[in-house]
Amino acid sequence: MARLTANGIGIEYDIHGPEGGEPIVLVMGLGAQMIRWSMDMVGDLARRGYRVVRFDNRDVGLSHRFEDAPPPSIGDVATAVREGRRPDAPYFLSDMAADAAGVIEGLGLGSAHVVGASMGGMIVQMLAAEHPHRVRSLTSIMSTTGNPTLPPAKPEAVAFLVNRGPDPHQELDAFLEHGLKSARVMAGPAGLYDEAAERAGIEASFRRAYYPVGFLRQYAAILGSGDRREALRRITAPTVVIHGADDPLVPVEGGHDTAACIPGAEMHVLDGMGHNIPAPLVPTVCDLIERAVRRAA
Repeated sequence: MARLTANGIGIEYDIHGPEGGEPIVLVMGLGAQMIRWSMDMVGDLARRGYRVVRFDNRDVGLSHRFEDAPPPSIGDVATAVREGRRPDAPYFLSDMAADAAGVIEGLGLGSAHVVGASMGGMIVQMLAAEHPHRVRSLTSIMSTTGNPTLPPAKPEAVAFLVNRGPDPHQELDAFLEHGLKSARVMAGPAGLYDEAAERAGIEASFRRAYYPVGFLRQYAAILGSGDRREALRRITAPTVVIHGADDPLVPVEGGHDTAACIPGAEMHVLDGMGHNIPAPLVPTVCDLIERAVRRAA
């Protein structure tokens, strides 16, 4: 792994695949490190000839931590948005999109095919809207638009989202079990997830960089950014939207709304997929990413 300066901050990244391959930049979701993009998926894309870039978003993993900003009040941020006021948040999705643009620039790519999952989908949407010269194609996975009229997440999914579990420094086994319970819920009723791989991923993330306060600032960035539909209507990049039919955290209507707002976007609903990218569906997801790439060509 390596580090560069993007948008004025330090960003940790890695690269896989042939040097001459078309670049694909993967942007991960809320509170998740870049290593949560599975090597099955990264390897699949690399074997197809793409140059695959992963990076840690700000405030997670080994990238810059905004330690001078106090933990935001999520309730205050949500109230400000409902009342039409600018919330008091350390940064917003547009700032995180500028980070991604800085990564593409800093690596000398010029532009790239961008893929985002969940919050990462929101980031790459804003990247395509606000930095169109950096985006060749856009793939938005299990994400949404900020439209306040869309169906909410299921209560059990929200409960695991906001409860980060026991302190792993004190109770590692309990922390891992909490993470596995969350993964089971997020997988939806089909339960497509690999428990052993999930447990290994949770533990690897803890041992690499445990920084839960960053999650709060990222969550505030999502809520504080509000309704982004007007920005999405400005996107010109060829776009593919992917969503699980059984997503309990971001209901599939969020994907439909994303596709409806982005001119010319394709919508693909995957049966059996929840708020995750299970191993059996990795080839399908990679096929759809490649579909966006080919649309750009």
